[in-house]
Amino acid sequence: MSEKYMIIDGIRTAFTDEKNILQVIRKAGIHVPTFCYYTDMSIYGACRMCVVEDERGSIIASCSTPPKDKMVIRTNTSKLHQHRKMILELLLASHCRDCTICEKNGNCRLQMLAARFHLTKVRFPNTHPEPVIDDSSLSIVRDPSKCILCGDCVRMCNEVQHVGAIDFAHRGANMIVSPAFGRPIAETDCVNCGQCAAVCPTAAITIKKDLKGVWQALYAPNKRVVVQIAPAVRVAIGEEFGIAPGKNTIGKIYTALRMLGFDTVFDTSFSADLTVIEEANELVYKLENGEKKYPQGNTMPLFTSCCPAWVRFVETKYPELLPYVSTCKSPMEMFGAVLKEYYKPADKEAGMETISVAVMPCVAKKYEAARDEFCRDRVPDVDYVITTKELILMIKELGVQFQEIEPSAPDMPFSINSGAGVIFGVTGGVMEAALRHVAAKNNETLREIEYSGVRGLEGTKIAEVSLGDKTLRVGVVNGLGNADTLIRKLQRGEEKLDFVEVMACPYGCIGGAGQPFGYRSVKEDRAQGMYKADKSAIVKRSCDNPTLINLYENGMLKERSHELLHVHYGK
Repeated sequence: MSEKYMIIDGIRTAFTDEKNILQVIRKAGIHVPTFCYYTDMSIYGACRMCVVEDERGSIIASCSTPPKDKMVIRTNTSKLHQHRKMILELLLASHCRDCTICEKNGNCRLQMLAARFHLTKVRFPNTHPEPVIDDSSLSIVRDPSKCILCGDCVRMCNEVQHVGAIDFAHRGANMIVSPAFGRPIAETDCVNCGQCAAVCPTAAITIKKDLKGVWQALYAPNKRVVVQIAPAVRVAIGEEFGIAPGKNTIGKIYTALRMLGFDTVFDTSFSADLTVIEEANELVYKLENGEKKYPQGNTMPLFTSCCPAWVRFVETKYPELLPYVSTCKSPMEMFGAVLKEYYKPADKEAGMETISVAVMPCVAKKYEAARDEFCRDRVPDVDYVITTKELILMIKELGVQFQEIEPSAPDMPFSINSGAGVIFGVTGGVMEAALRHVAAKNNETLREIEYSGVRGLEGTKIAEVSLGDKTLRVGVVNGLGNADTLIRKLQRGEEKLDFVEVMACPYGCIGGAGQPFGYRSVKEDRAQGMYKADKSAIVKRSCDNPTLINLYENGMLKERSHELLHVHYGK
């Protein structure tokens, strides 16, 4: 069978299973501008920036047109150039132009394309409405005056996440993106995952910043500011400083945080080890003491509880599933509780106050930290959550040359973590870490788990793992839409599992909305970076972490592990 090809700007380009002309164009090394196109979502075709011209002079949308053998197209003609400039002018005519004080300044796709097409003047009067900011959410901020109606956020919320907190409202020139009946976003079923903000090309939806409170704490003389860094941050933060995606920069992060003024720095991978031990013990208890039944009579698995957006999804859409969600706190909240307890005696003696800060790839962690369940005596265990992107802003604001600073180590006494704790940041990592804990302690078993099928960026993975005389059937899901589909199968009895890991963000924490934006290839690099960090770790299993062993045998967890490390939702 002869090779199929297209002629793109005079270049012969072969194609196989590409779904549309745009993918073939990109394969040819040509970057056609788009606002509304993402390979992980359905074709919308709203922005019309990706149009091309065929050999007959017809204008066609490359994102929604399938390729044809021997098809001839041009991506850059006088007609197309004027067409794209007109679209940009019309968008800017109804758009806020205060770029210098905009959250997305320097990262706004509208701004980038206006510069690319040398758009220095807009012929039409500026008709953008007065901004009505919706900052009701603890995680995101909505500014409808900056919306270009590309539909990216709507498709992400509805198609990928199955949440449906926002959608298009009204018609024609009155069309807007809004929650139902114009309610504040906090009054909807929004799960705070922030994926809408991650795909928004402008600043219509952005991540809520908590930097003011963190800076004030750092400058206060009577406050001890401690910080923990989530595993996924180490393989993404460097991208903003010219370092390749997936490069492990955790040592540089420790140094940068000390330069910013943090008193002690820790790795959340340590408390991920805590989560592994507690969650795996919960799984063993479930397996040895019978299985709970769903109201319809179907057996339900134990679900992980590390992801706050997933927990919120269960609370709003499947509250009857709450008894099947692990009672373990997330690693962030476990560490928050441990750190506050550890520093309490010293604070009392010195008249200090410990402020706990967490650097997370996840926007929903801001919501989680404010929940009543994670406050003791009305004081949160984690005072501030900042995202990877917020930490980048702090580093740049202080003028730290991140790529040039020397790496350092975390502080004592929580300075040791296992490789199992590190891989929490990628989909399948929590499952693999838990399986390592309950498996036999030998390298052969660890290799079997590595190749069992729980690794990989697929949306849903089902695997069977042999642990001694038992065979566990486990599921790994990333993206709430995939979780929704799997839950329905479990409810109907079409699938039977013992243990399910769920991460709300596609690809896991490496794809969290608080991370620098990246396409799938970037996230693949980040995932590989996580597994490389695991390979270089001396300790592979959470239960072999000597600091943890001491904490359970002689420290604060000897008699208080359930009090400090577990939570009950839906009281």
